Amino acid sequence: MIYASPQLGEPELRVIDELDEMRSELRHNVRDRRRWLGSLRRLTFARNVQGSNSIEGYDASLDDVLAAIDDEETLEAGEETRLALRGYRDALTYVMQIARDADPPPIDESLLKSLQFMMIRHDLSKNPGQWRPGAIWVEREDDHELVYEAPDRELVPELVRELVASLNQSSDPADHAVIRAAMAHLNLVMIHPYSDGNGRMARCLQTLVLARERIVAPEFSSIEEYLGRNTTAYYDVLATVGQGAWSPGNDALPWVRFCLTAHHRQAQTLLRRVEETEQLWAALEDLVRERGVPSRSIGPLADAARGLRLGNATYRRLVAQSEGEDIAELTATRDLKRLVDADLLAALGERRGRTYTPSKDLRMLWARIRANRPKRSDEDPFVDVQEL
Repeated sequence: MIYASPQLGEPELRVIDELDEMRSELRHNVRDRRRWLGSLRRLTFARNVQGSNSIEGYDASLDDVLAAIDDEETLEAGEETRLALRGYRDALTYVMQIARDADPPPIDESLLKSLQFMMIRHDLSKNPGQWRPGAIWVEREDDHELVYEAPDRELVPELVRELVASLNQSSDPADHAVIRAAMAHLNLVMIHPYSDGNGRMARCLQTLVLARERIVAPEFSSIEEYLGRNTTAYYDVLATVGQGAWSPGNDALPWVRFCLTAHHRQAQTLLRRVEETEQLWAALEDLVRERGVPSRSIGPLADAARGLRLGNATYRRLVAQSEGEDIAELTATRDLKRLVDADLLAALGERRGRTYTPSKDLRMLWARIRANRPKRSDEDPFVDVQEL
């Protein structure tokens, strides 16, 4: 027996309807091939990797997350964090590939083991790709008080089989994908089938379930960024539902409401970023024309305007992403010099390893766009619901 989806009432169905409307709008906005779409996808993917890993204590700046994703050296993140980021990058990239498959494979034990192997293969002492060899529990860091004790090791294979069977059944039209994904997350994290990486795998599985629905691209379906920013609330609701030990008879409604709230707020954030990105690229098109610099520099300038680190290799990668144009290192060097001369970038450091930061004009442009963005509602979508 695993945790079952709770009975949904009018409040949950109302929030799901609101979420469906926002996801439909988001799907429309990211469906067409627009020059800025690759940039938005890249940053959204990086924020998901950053969020999920930060929950496990692997903290890194967005710059370092992007560097790890691109197989470049990180400036501040240590080796262990860098390896964790790259492992999660590999797993999420595979999830994105599955979403593009016309006939996606079923979710089974082998797929779950493979994804977990990708995440922690850099540490063989943690049995990557294998079920845990014995008992496992979660302790509070400060006083080592027992927080959660997972089910016995002998139960793990059967519980995972039950979980994947539930995910591969023909779904009831009334059984919303967001609910199925939330319950997959809850069950995997409570089963705790691995020696390490259980939280990351549960969050990855949630994104995978949503990715298979093809409602919107996987990076725009994920709530991992939100969970990384609301880790205490995330742990609190898991503790409320779990009550310290494997208890699949407990009511999962608090967890479902938490996930619906997360999706609701994250969808608002993404819609706002779509609008910001569109405005930024439109403004940069005018700016590069006025200052006589190559139009292919818009993608790199958009990153720089956001305060992200820009170097020669990153410049070339961003040009290829937005323009489909592979340029030589020397060409990128010349472009960057022109951008500095046009007072759009400022150069830092020696020639080798030189990085570039936004000029005052570029910073002011981004500040104006941010100042005029629509505000996200931080209200609880269940605020009118009396506590159960």
